[in-house]
Parts: sequence; C-alpha cells; structure tokens
Amino acid sequence: MRTRLRTEQRREQLLTIGARLFGNRPYDEVSIEEVAEIAEVSRGLLYHYFPTKKQFFAEVLRAERDRLLEMSAPDPSLPVREQLSAGLDVYLEFARTHPDGYRIVHRAAGGTDPDLREIREAGMAANAERIVTALGELTTITDATRLAVHGWLMFVSAVILDWLDHRSVSQVELRAMCERALFAAVGIEP
Repeated sequence: MRTRLRTEQRREQLLTIGARLFGNRPYDEVSIEEVAEIAEVSRGLLYHYFPTKKQFFAEVLRAERDRLLEMSAPDPSLPVREQLSAGLDVYLEFARTHPDGYRIVHRAAGGTDPDLREIREAGMAANAERIVTALGELTTITDATRLAVHGWLMFVSAVILDWLDHRSVSQVELRAMCERALFAAVGIEP
C-alpha cells in the first residue's frame, strides 16, 4: 500500500532513491520504472516531479552536491589550518557515510554531458573559492595558487573515490595525505 507524502517529502524520497541507485550503477542501468517501483509510486507521478530521466539525474546530482557543500561550510572562527582540516574531515565523513552521493557527484557527473558537468564544476568552484579565501590568510593568492587548488580538488576527488572502493588506508591517513598535498601544491610549509 502506497504511503501518501507531502510534495517535498515525496521529492526527497525520490532523490534519495535516485542517489542510491545512480551511486551504485551506471546511468543507463537505472530505469525510471525501478525508481517508481521502489518508491511505490506510478511512473507518471515520478515524471510529474522530474519530466525526464536526465532531469531526474541532474536533480539527484545537484541535491548531493548541495548537501556536501552545506555540510562542509567552513567555520570562520577557526584558524585557517583548522578550517581546512575540519573541511576535509567533513568531506571524508560525507564520502564514508554517503558513498552513493559522493560517487554521483564525482564519478557519474564527470562524463560528457555539459549540463551535468556544469553541476559538478559549480560545486568544485565553490569549494575552490572557499579554500583560496582561507589560504589568502597564509599566502599571497596568485593564478598559480588558484590552479594548484583546482588541481588539488581533482586529486582529492580521485583519491576519495579510490578509497571508497578499496579502503586501503584509514580515514585519518587519507586526511593527512590530502592536507600535505594541498600545502605542497600551494607552496606553504604545513
């Protein structure tokens, strides 16, 4: 028997189901029918919320990106190095506790579709700006600094994806490695 949910609750339910399915399987292997079946709603209702599968996927991607950005917002009352460590801790904890969402943002959205890539890149740009702003208290920000931060974010994305798949090092070791890599990339002594 189907449970009646308010509009926003139903939308969130569908996005959660989408994150789980898209996080574990390629886009082409997830069907709208499967999502509707799991949610115990009609396909038509799902299309009411999301007119196409691509739009559904884009909203799943956007929701997971926004959740990660919200959770990793810096605490300006902390010293810069602690802000960076705390941000990494939140990022790693999100990846550990929401691996499907993390994979969607950093793996599934890395394809060739410009709309989906833009959603991911907007999240990366927001993170880069946060980091550059914090680093501005430790060093002069140059174009090279911005480039290094962007490259570091791509590095972090790749190592966390590998870590989720293999867990070959502890979360603490991974955070320390990422911190060292950032400071090395921007030329600051840790």
